Amino acid sequence: MPPPPPLTEEPDDEEWLTTYADAITLLMAFFVMLVSFSKIDLPLFEEVMSGIQQEIGMGAAKETSTSEVKTKIEEIVFQIGMEQMVEVQKDSRGVTIEMANAGFFKPGTAQIKEEAIPLIAEWGKVLVKEEYKYFLIEVEGHTDDDPIHTEQFPSNWELSSDRAAAVVRVMQANGVHRFQLKVSGFGDSHPKVPNRDISGNPIKLNQAKNRRVIVRLVPMDNKLKEEFVDILLEARLAKEERKRRLEEKAKQDAIQEQLKAAEAETKATEQIQQDLNAQ
Repeated sequence: MPPPPPLTEEPDDEEWLTTYADAITLLMAFFVMLVSFSKIDLPLFEEVMSGIQQEIGMGAAKETSTSEVKTKIEEIVFQIGMEQMVEVQKDSRGVTIEMANAGFFKPGTAQIKEEAIPLIAEWGKVLVKEEYKYFLIEVEGHTDDDPIHTEQFPSNWELSSDRAAAVVRVMQANGVHRFQLKVSGFGDSHPKVPNRDISGNPIKLNQAKNRRVIVRLVPMDNKLKEEFVDILLEARLAKEERKRRLEEKAKQDAIQEQLKAAEAETKATEQIQQDLNAQ
């Protein structure tokens, strides 16, 4: 009788190794790229993260936070109808909102025009929502190089900082926490374009471009987020404690009023009894 054929094991299905190896390769490339950055470009970082999520099978990536807030800010600009006066961009730090002074401030003042207040107020209302609130809001004021000498504004430094502060006040009035806010006045020290030609003559169009306020929305890092959450929690607890004390005081006041009323009623009854006895 011939010997039975040798037993053979069926090969294991190792197709999963291909997907695993691709994922590891992508992650390794990603971290190598991170290390090679001297400065992380936030929009590029988010795009790379989205690509990696798609490549390793996580499906369609969720839109990045800076993209979301940029889109929302632009929607409000178009709703209010001030798209000619506002430019919204993304840069390496986050989102920038550039506001032309001509559309927002009365000439030579830090007074916001009435028609511009609703736009800033709507931005503030958006930036307190849960999905948008973890941003630092840095407001910069810029002027042209024409000097100003008034009692209120001895120089362009005061004018630029007061304009930035005016924007911050509107945002704070609409719920934005002061922890997020920062005001800077740059005067004419950071022009967007040259204020003057080579002969020293003013370039009016360029000067108009340099008169601007920039709102920078910078995502908080984890440390700042934790600090901000703690501050919000403390504020909420303090608000609840104030409410409890007011309610307790209201109860005590109500009891005191009842006691006074009962005492007055007792005195009135005693007086009636005395009058009857006197008769």
